[in-house]
Amino acid sequence: MNERDAETDEATATTDVDDEQTAAAEGDEQTAAAEGDEQTAAAEGDEPTAETEDGENGDQSDEAAASDTTSLGVGVVTIATDRAIGNDIAGETIITALKKESHEIVVREHLETEHDQVQSTVSRLLDRDDIDLIVTGGATSVEPDDITIEAVEPLLEKELSAFSELFTALAYEEVGTRIIAARTLAGVADGIPVFCLPGNEAAVRLGLEEIILPEAHHLIGLARGPDDEDEPSAEPEGDEPEAEEAETDAGESDSTDDERNTDRDDNETEAENGGE
Repeated sequence: MNERDAETDEATATTDVDDEQTAAAEGDEQTAAAEGDEQTAAAEGDEPTAETEDGENGDQSDEAAASDTTSLGVGVVTIATDRAIGNDIAGETIITALKKESHEIVVREHLETEHDQVQSTVSRLLDRDDIDLIVTGGATSVEPDDITIEAVEPLLEKELSAFSELFTALAYEEVGTRIIAARTLAGVADGIPVFCLPGNEAAVRLGLEEIILPEAHHLIGLARGPDDEDEPSAEPEGDEPEAEEAETDAGESDSTDDERNTDRDDNETEAENGGE
């Protein structure tokens, strides 16, 4: 009987060990499964963030692309004595280049080489709300009646000297040292870029296609600056809660005074009753 009992105890112990191992294995599987679920959930949680970031970047790219393709209102002024608006090749080249980029020609004028007339015309264009860019062509060299630069320069608030340097460098590759006689001018006035180009077809095309048109939107954005939407109000909103708190404190103080007066009256009444 003792041997049978011993065998039975051993079998029972073996069964208990197997059960414990099985339970441990099942616990490990459950833990691994739980960890796997957590990792999956974390990975799924990260995906919307990536989509959001892509969406934001996409919106910013779309805004930048839209700003670079917006049609600009342009004022075109040509200055020459030896030709009229009908046979002004430089003026036609300017207009063709602008329309090719879908910009609108708001004003097109042709003037004689007269200083005050050129200055007053450009000044009038600067006062218009529908003008984003001004381009002039002609009368910029060193001949006696080349007065465009002298007429326009006083109107500028800030001069863009890099334009003339870049134009000279690019033109030198085409005409060599003869570029020394060519003068150009660029600057900003009232948030509007103004460019004064020579009056020949090649110079106009070079200035517009290589410099002005690629940088027009960017330059206009810089010249106008951010919108003034966050102007401080006359009465800051932050002061109103403080005023309300002051009124609340005053009300609480009045209530406290009333309670004290009531207590004082009760005490006096009790004292009188006691005296009687």
